[in-house]
Amino acid sequence: MSAVADAPAPDLIDLRRTLHAIPEIGLHLPRTQAVVLDALAGLDIEITRGRALSSVVGVVRGSAPSPDPRPVVLLRADMDALPVHEEVAAPWISTHDGVMHACGHDLHTAALVGAAHQLCARRDELAGDVILMFQPGEEGPGGAAPMVEEGLLEAAGRPVDAAYAVHVFSAEHPLGVWFGRPGSLMAASDELTVTVVGDGGHGAAPHRTLDPVPVACEIVLALQTLVTRKFSIFDPVVVTVGRITAGTKNNIIGDRAVIDMTVRTFAPATREKALAVIERAARGICAAHGLGVEIERHTGYPATINDPDEQAFAEATIRDLFGAQRWVDQPFPEAGAEDMSVVMELVPGAYVNISACPLGVDPATAPDNHSPRAEFDDSVVPDMALFLTEIALRRCAALAHERSGGVPA
Repeated sequence: MSAVADAPAPDLIDLRRTLHAIPEIGLHLPRTQAVVLDALAGLDIEITRGRALSSVVGVVRGSAPSPDPRPVVLLRADMDALPVHEEVAAPWISTHDGVMHACGHDLHTAALVGAAHQLCARRDELAGDVILMFQPGEEGPGGAAPMVEEGLLEAAGRPVDAAYAVHVFSAEHPLGVWFGRPGSLMAASDELTVTVVGDGGHGAAPHRTLDPVPVACEIVLALQTLVTRKFSIFDPVVVTVGRITAGTKNNIIGDRAVIDMTVRTFAPATREKALAVIERAARGICAAHGLGVEIERHTGYPATINDPDEQAFAEATIRDLFGAQRWVDQPFPEAGAEDMSVVMELVPGAYVNISACPLGVDPATAPDNHSPRAEFDDSVVPDMALFLTEIALRRCAALAHERSGGVPA
């Protein structure tokens, strides 16, 4: 780890372990919120608590000279955990049965607290204001959207110029390696429920029924062909049917068959096309067999798309702070979804990753995020805090320089 990434008070490793032991899920994280507020106590930060969720928004006002409008940078950490029973042997293991910080959000939160302390200590270098976004509900049902609705992006009194976030991984790369890419980083994730409506009866006389089961099966098989024939392999669509339900007994043909699926895409236009094409196929197949269909669409998170300029700025900052050997280009986007995308649809931003795979563990076989055995080496937390601090300082300085008539950064 970097020798310059010394943690300020409070000790960030201890803070991460405190948070790890008290994981909470969803939008309401009262204990987590209390720990964060206590860790920020005494700092000259304008604090706002969420009304509809346990969010914390802080504004650090810089005092370095800057032309108006002064720049505003947003830094985000998600705080929620997952409904997973932890199987990691550590003194700070979860004390909430069936709930675990299996995605490393405890590290994110500790890092942003560290950045808050560093930014306050270096206020005279800060040529703008920084919004600290402590967010619940990333794992669902989504905390970014309600925070935006409650005024997150206006917290500093001026529009946000750039937004940044960091995520830890428990596998894939050796400890301390940063990685990311411009453009599509993570997928949009939507859910479709297709209900095939037939007319049930006795299993011995299927000709006297409208059997929904084979029609549902035909829809599932059609989806596999559809994604390879309607979409470019260079703009992929991932359709996963995770559940099919029908009937009550093996000699009864039921009235309905229900198909639950997720649809993952990497570009807004592809997202709309994919959902429309799937719905059209399902309706057409049902109509061909004389059956009815009901379709419910549950819109999820949009695709996470890194602004090329902001991603380049973040990468350059990481290379400068930690050395070029600590950065790896990510060749392909991840098919997971992330609700920082809600902010990044409105503000140009960059989302970067860092490996927290423990030393001595093979990253290729280490348990991945969301596993009950996922382990995160929290020695990366000070580096994450340093990056968040520096990206805010440097981006505000670059924007101030640009607005004063200097060469654009």
